[in-house]
Amino acid sequence: MKIKAHDLVGRALKRQGVDTAFFLMGGPMLGAMSSCIAEGIRMIDVRHEQAAAFMAQAYARLRARPGVCMAASGPGAINLTTGLANALVDCAPVVALGGASPVAQFGRGAFQEIDQIAIMRPVTKWAERVYDPRRIPELIDVAFRQAMAGKPGPVYLDLPGDVLHMEVEEEAVAWPAPAAPEAIARPAAPPEAIARAVALLEEAERPLVITGSGILYAQAARELQEFVEAAGIPFYTTPQGRGAVPDDHEYSYPRMRSTALREADLVFVVGTRLNYVIGHGRPPRFSPSARFVRIDIDPAEANAGGANVVLGICADARAALAQFAAALRGRNTPARFADWRGRLARGDRERIAANEEKLSTGQTPIHPLRLCKEVRDFMDRDAILVVDGQEILNYGRQSIGTFVPGHRLNSGPFGTMGVGLPFGIGAKAAKPEAQVIVLHGDGSFGLNAMELDTAVRHRLPILVVISLNGGWTADPAGNKPGRNLGYTRYDRMAEALGCHAEYVEDPEAIRPALERARRAVAEGKVAVVNVLTDARARAQTADFTAYTT
Repeated sequence: MKIKAHDLVGRALKRQGVDTAFFLMGGPMLGAMSSCIAEGIRMIDVRHEQAAAFMAQAYARLRARPGVCMAASGPGAINLTTGLANALVDCAPVVALGGASPVAQFGRGAFQEIDQIAIMRPVTKWAERVYDPRRIPELIDVAFRQAMAGKPGPVYLDLPGDVLHMEVEEEAVAWPAPAAPEAIARPAAPPEAIARAVALLEEAERPLVITGSGILYAQAARELQEFVEAAGIPFYTTPQGRGAVPDDHEYSYPRMRSTALREADLVFVVGTRLNYVIGHGRPPRFSPSARFVRIDIDPAEANAGGANVVLGICADARAALAQFAAALRGRNTPARFADWRGRLARGDRERIAANEEKLSTGQTPIHPLRLCKEVRDFMDRDAILVVDGQEILNYGRQSIGTFVPGHRLNSGPFGTMGVGLPFGIGAKAAKPEAQVIVLHGDGSFGLNAMELDTAVRHRLPILVVISLNGGWTADPAGNKPGRNLGYTRYDRMAEALGCHAEYVEDPEAIRPALERARRAVAEGKVAVVNVLTDARARAQTADFTAYTT
């Protein structure tokens, strides 16, 4: 019996356990997209392919498995690249499928002909093209395995039009067994490495642990908390790893982060890179004498970064942390570091009152910190919070906690603007029962604003809160070229797209507007609250570069 090659795509994705995919229609992928629908896969069509890749990344973070996106040939596939690059730098598993011009016409100026594999290779872990339709299931299986193997990341599979429209004998198609989660390699740490790390901990006076999104994909949140409590040491996360241990855990001292990093003498870095986000593990962010123990699934990362890495362990985070916790049982290690924790705890408490005073300001135009406070006090403890922008991103990072693994999303180390709304939609698709709030800057909102239409059409009720400061970044001196965007009534635009929408100028009116938005979301509507904020408010953050925006 013969079968169209494009029907193999939907069948192969279904066998991989795919229940949702994000796409923008177009040839030669229409048959493949229809096959996914026929297989019962929820297909969420977007307004720009970039957004499809972002949505797939958010889905992957919330489900700890690959998200899937699709696009047509040429410009359609190329439009995925920004999202794939963001996923690559963020180490997020995304499987992207793109149509392509016919192989038989390569080099002859076919419609939308361009070397998509050459374009995709720099922004993915793995990129390949299907030449034989019988291999579609095989190569889709390889794509899923590559996305999750070792350090997760995005992959791309090119599907030329003439290959997709071929007919093949069903019995000639090989169907590999799908890559089950338990089949993913999760190497343990060598026992001698664990013993060495424990010895280093016993020598330390001011240890701490820093983790990132590697904890999420290793599904190691419970093991991380057990290690932190067994060792009795403070912990900090990168923005991407927030919630792996609740931000209000007794060993969390967020207002003393800079002090803790600067004074630590031993730093465990687990499931994250020593990149600019944590100052490369070098002075002035850390002490020149600080020693580092790195645990990473990627052997190239275990000793990288330029810091004083005295022990690099190539291992799965969940396996290694469980080994550490077991090795520390009965040692009463937490008592050794009581003074260190106590000093950080006192400093943290002393700063709470001053911070709350800043957050509670009644000034107009509204200070972004007041907006953050209102969102913080309104949101559910287990809410998924997406923050995207410049000032609002930094203010939100400083003032709003996260208490559930994976429930905090932002642009990540690549710093891509415009991820907010697509991330929120992808998150809601992944966890429909969760409250999803997107806290957006007005500039970043504009990049993918039409995805409000996607959320409305697909009945994905999220709450979008916009910090409307009239442009890109704060500009107290009024000297940034191209900064001003005007105070656009995005709420009116949202209303025209079918959303519940409100405009707020008074700080006391923020919470009532959020409550009305909550009721609208409960009724299945997308809600937008557009809040006028102070263009002079400039968030303070670490210097990552020699220049700022």
